[in-house]
Amino acid sequence: MDPKPKRKKGYQSPTGMHDILPPEQRYFQKIYGTCENIANFYGFQKIETPILEEAELFSKGIGLSTDIVEKQMYVFRTKGGDWLALRPEGTAPVVRAFLEHGMQNLPQPVKLWYFGPFFRYEHPQAGRFRQFHQFGFEVFGEQSAVIDAQIVQIFYNILKDLRLKKLIVEVNSIGDSQCRPYYKKLLVSYLKYRLDSLCSNCKRRVRENPLRTFDCKEEKCQRIKAQAPQIIDHLCEECHNHFREFLEFLDELDLPYSLNPYLVRGLDYYTKTVFEILEEGGPSKPALVGGGRFDNLCKVLGREVIPACGGAAGIERIIEAMRAKDKKYLKYPLPKIFLAQLGNLAKRKSIKLFEDFRQNKIPVAESFGRDSLKTQLTTADRIGAQITLILGQKEVLEGTIIIRDMKTGRQETIKLEKVVKEMKKRLKKIKPGTNSRINPNDTNIY
Repeated sequence: MDPKPKRKKGYQSPTGMHDILPPEQRYFQKIYGTCENIANFYGFQKIETPILEEAELFSKGIGLSTDIVEKQMYVFRTKGGDWLALRPEGTAPVVRAFLEHGMQNLPQPVKLWYFGPFFRYEHPQAGRFRQFHQFGFEVFGEQSAVIDAQIVQIFYNILKDLRLKKLIVEVNSIGDSQCRPYYKKLLVSYLKYRLDSLCSNCKRRVRENPLRTFDCKEEKCQRIKAQAPQIIDHLCEECHNHFREFLEFLDELDLPYSLNPYLVRGLDYYTKTVFEILEEGGPSKPALVGGGRFDNLCKVLGREVIPACGGAAGIERIIEAMRAKDKKYLKYPLPKIFLAQLGNLAKRKSIKLFEDFRQNKIPVAESFGRDSLKTQLTTADRIGAQITLILGQKEVLEGTIIIRDMKTGRQETIKLEKVVKEMKKRLKKIKPGTNSRINPNDTNIY
């Protein structure tokens, strides 16, 4: 007889996937609002694609030999026999939507942005999850290098608006179908004589996708990479001119950037410009933003060549950076007024009064489920309310309400019908932010 299985203590979220609790939601809301403001200013429109896409969209668009397709995609077969994948990145789905809905027939350029969850099966670690979130900006129908620079500027502005400092912009050009094949031959020739010194993954990459050897973090591979030929020395005239113009635009924008000749990004659809934005701190710091130009992706997915450029940012990584900079970065904007009530009659009147405050856009906290005045005053003090309105049965019958100053304890009674107007007047005298006591990291709010 099989031993009885151990009973679980309780259900938990799947490995590498996490709940976004109320304190962290504040960060998501802040990032979303910042993205939305930037998107509106630069003329981008929001797009949402399904979480599930045909698996071939990614194997064909991203590349069969990429880590995402080989190891990280969640793929399954439906009851109808279709192979679907949880989207591991955002660009290929946006390109699919762009083509499917005939956006190439709209006035160009078409500017789109997105914000949502993505999925990759990989080893969970700090800032890296199996379900993670990204926002991205994509521009279609424009081949000028000014768009590349503007995309970098957009992401840089967002990070700056989120109070992140000491940002590094790394840039490179990886050429196109005209010059990259020749460079790959040079690179393979260089690496073949050093195969014994490469890690097992890089040995495989030399055969399948030699540019990916530049992504390796192994120390022995880093040493070999440092002596490898650089692609910027082998660009065709068109790619060379495009990259030169791109750098000139960055100079004009006064964006601090550095040339990283071994930056290639991990997806096959990139051409010409590639970039990453990260914080100072050495190679151990993961990139917050990555992107570049993907001029051939529309053609790969079945249509004509449509020039395009874009990028994406990891939201969890940005939140981690925000928290590291300032533990008190975001506080809950708690109401400055608390409404306390005593007895059923007062409770019924308080519910109506609470709605009056809402209609007048006056934030008010309450604890209608509590009957003890002491408990309600303790709650008011805990959230930092500066005024507590007290409504008991006696006050309801007399048409009055008590105003208690939580700092001095002083109380006064006014007509109930005048309380909304009175609170509007008093709120103007209270300094903003004086009762934002609870930090988003404070788990005691649950």
